Amino acid sequence: MANSVTVQELIKGSSYKVLAGEEFLNKKITTTEISRPGVELTGYFNFYPADRVQLLGKTEISFIARMTAEERMVIMRRLSQKETPCFIISRKMEAPVELVKACQEAGIPLLQAQSKTTRVSSKVTNFLESHLAERVSMHGVLVDVFGMGVMIIGDSGVGKSETALELIQKGHRLVADDRVDMYQYDEETLMGEAPGILRHLIEIRGIGIMDVMTLFGAGAVKQSNEVNLIVNLELWTQEKKYERLGSTEEVVNILDVTVPKITIPVKTGRNLAIIVEIAAMNFRAKSMGYNAAETFERNLDLLIKENSMKED
Repeated sequence: MANSVTVQELIKGSSYKVLAGEEFLNKKITTTEISRPGVELTGYFNFYPADRVQLLGKTEISFIARMTAEERMVIMRRLSQKETPCFIISRKMEAPVELVKACQEAGIPLLQAQSKTTRVSSKVTNFLESHLAERVSMHGVLVDVFGMGVMIIGDSGVGKSETALELIQKGHRLVADDRVDMYQYDEETLMGEAPGILRHLIEIRGIGIMDVMTLFGAGAVKQSNEVNLIVNLELWTQEKKYERLGSTEEVVNILDVTVPKITIPVKTGRNLAIIVEIAAMNFRAKSMGYNAAETFERNLDLLIKENSMKED
């Protein structure tokens, strides 16, 4: 579980401009919540969340401009606590000179963003939630099949990677092979991605490790994806009874998110890639309100009633 990220990581690849404190970009952010100091600008600091990223928008900057220089200096210094990771000013607005001075004194980076305040808030929150969220890893393969995240699990050597490779050849996209790192995006969404060292790679026994993006192009891989369905590949045994109607649903709870799970018996001659495709399509149909098993059971009940009426 990652419990912190640095301000440097937050601004990496972004258009944020560092107005002050460039030497302090290694400061750590430990919470996903963002603060927009409003009442604090009036001098009320009883519940100031100093450990959060502090975001200043048009409202805050215009209020600060109405203060005297002495008032601004006092408030900016009170805002700039040692645990404050950074300040961000939106809309490409100029920073008050008192805030620049307070940040330099306290060793806090001061950033400037081009976007609107709400957009900056959403972007920063999404970044922090994805990087600070609790994570678990599972052995398996995650593939985007028809826009749905299908995680294929099963014992070693059962054919997970081979099935994923055939799906990739059919136009679907690899997210992760061998190990899937997952985190909770929200109450109902579980996201999965590959560890950095395994990104875009797939291992096929007898051949070795292959770079899917190099072999199949950028359209064959995906950085991350929601985990919508778990497909468990299990070697077929005559003694075990497998689901035939699909009326019984199995679920798995991962990081407090419930994910449907189906078990597919692996037997010589079965085309697992096509079966996984059908499983994804069938799950999508269920999520849209159509359940083939329920339709079959209704038709069966009607047939039984009709036969009973004929016998009477």
